[in-house]
Amino acid sequence: MTKKKKYYVVWVGAKPGIYQNWEDCQAQIMGYPQAKYKSFKTLAEAKDALAGKPSDFQNSKESKSKKKTPLNHEGVNWKSISVDAACSGNPGVLEYRGVHTKSGEEIFRQGPFQKGTNNIGEFLALVHALALLKKKGAHQMPIYSDSRTAMAWLRNKKLKTTLQRSPDNATLFNLVDRALSWLDSNSYENPILKWETEKWGEIPADFGRK
Repeated sequence: MTKKKKYYVVWVGAKPGIYQNWEDCQAQIMGYPQAKYKSFKTLAEAKDALAGKPSDFQNSKESKSKKKTPLNHEGVNWKSISVDAACSGNPGVLEYRGVHTKSGEEIFRQGPFQKGTNNIGEFLALVHALALLKKKGAHQMPIYSDSRTAMAWLRNKKLKTTLQRSPDNATLFNLVDRALSWLDSNSYENPILKWETEKWGEIPADFGRK
């Protein structure tokens, strides 16, 4: 099957613009602080996106149009933090972030990291949120994640990943080591809750790149 062509918009990076393959896009965002980018199916969509603001395309309009039934957010604790990760490839370029669940306002964002996995990003996002809330004294604020794997790793204080350490992902694994050390040295009371995607839609921290 022929792979469908994508167009990559880089709003914030070494050289903002539209790129016709992932390798060229990656060269603009790798190691660039707070890089902002997204893929589009057509050149016309990419041009429109480049002329706009990244925040206008944070959540995929296409995904919203495919919802067949209205979302029921009953049961969501809006006074919480939601976390998520995005990884282009497996392994691939990884980012993770945390947002206020109700407003979607970004609280923290880390990456991009080379040769990571989505599960590792989800795990790091959870620990990052826990450490941040403990520092702020918000010991009861819940944290939502849509990754059962990351939640299990957090609960067991152990990663079950097949990803091998290498010079390319040394920075990422340094963060993993620090996260595990933090868990060994700290306790937390914050409820870690599963975001019910089928019922509530994409988690508010979703990067909107599906």
